[in-house]
Amino acid sequence: MDEEYDVIVLGTGLKECILSGLLSVDRLKVLHMDRNDYYGGESTSFNLNQLWEKFRGSSKPPPEFGPSREYNVDMVPKFMMANGALVRVLIHTDVTKYLYFKAVDGSYVYNKGKIHKVPATDVEALKSPLMGLFEKRRARKFFIYVQNYEDDDLKTHEGLDLTRVTSKELFAKFGLDDNTVDFIGHALALHRDDRYLNEPALETLKRVKLYSESLARFQGGSPYIYPLYGLGELPQAFARLSAVYGGTYMLSKPDCTLEFDEEGKVRGVTSDGETAKTKKVVCDPSYVRNKVKKVGKVVRAICIMNHPIPNTNDSQSVQIILPQKQLGRKSDMYVFCCSYSHNVAPKGKYIAFVSTEAETDMPEAELEPGLSLLGPVEETFFDVYDRYEPVNDHTLDNVYISKASLSLLRYCYSC
Repeated sequence: MDEEYDVIVLGTGLKECILSGLLSVDRLKVLHMDRNDYYGGESTSFNLNQLWEKFRGSSKPPPEFGPSREYNVDMVPKFMMANGALVRVLIHTDVTKYLYFKAVDGSYVYNKGKIHKVPATDVEALKSPLMGLFEKRRARKFFIYVQNYEDDDLKTHEGLDLTRVTSKELFAKFGLDDNTVDFIGHALALHRDDRYLNEPALETLKRVKLYSESLARFQGGSPYIYPLYGLGELPQAFARLSAVYGGTYMLSKPDCTLEFDEEGKVRGVTSDGETAKTKKVVCDPSYVRNKVKKVGKVVRAICIMNHPIPNTNDSQSVQIILPQKQLGRKSDMYVFCCSYSHNVAPKGKYIAFVSTEAETDMPEAELEPGLSLLGPVEETFFDVYDRYEPVNDHTLDNVYISKASLSLLRYCYSC
């Protein structure tokens, strides 16, 4: 360990492993360390024994749940857009040879106490029960505009400069009502709150367009894909990529301490009395508590069930978005369900997650709207954790800190 590296990466979460892999492919000398004895960090997957150990303090779950090894329960599950940035990275780096993906069956939105399939094209808009007849026609015109829009073809802009026009103004041009705006902004563009309405519309249009393109890619019931055996396979796949190109991995490395020179620039990392030299460090917030700030709290429920979520056409895997306005909240709530169809549970078992940004001092109670959609649940685990963002200037100290994940959709559009 007592040698010099171009980059040292601390933590084996998905973001850190992606960067480690890409840097190694670029022929940089990379050392990647983690205090844990497993890959994945917050993005790891647990078998049933590990899940019970984490939340119940015992590694002996009831036998009726089936073999422990057949469970791969993600701690931070995320579907991916089939045509999104992360998928393009997977293809570009050839990491897909280490992984198998499968399309997700359904994409739904919660509206007025019921869940509905999310319409993403002009044809689906005409069939959707979310809108009345005249609103369907207006929505159809909007979707046609989105599908035809090209950055370099001014004719498709119809006189609108979407770098200046806000999302609210764009929706108003097509006469869309608040209900339609709600599901477009949250279930298609996947914005977590309504701040986007007063921001330039181009980003929202590109997100809706990506949703539609991803939906068309596999001709399935949703725009999402998910790896077989869970998201925990992704960090390991990028770790393999890094190793193939010369990256060095060290797990179970306790007390990794960053060392700085007199100018405040990082010069190395010390662990177990040994110091590896470097001029750049990439890490998750847990390794540099003095360089991050708490920006929120996430509450999540992990549920084991023996049936699919009701009213989702018996989907073996599904995403349901509960927009903030429908719940009287400041941020959206997300429901995610996967099953044996993606090899994350034994046959006949389903793993459901309900997640949101905590807004009160009773975070578990906040999940009730999402939990009520699940039907009977065999076992529920609650988890509450803080979310951090960097406050340092990486141009001054050469320490690059990832942001803690918030929602199930964090990786749909980007890495």
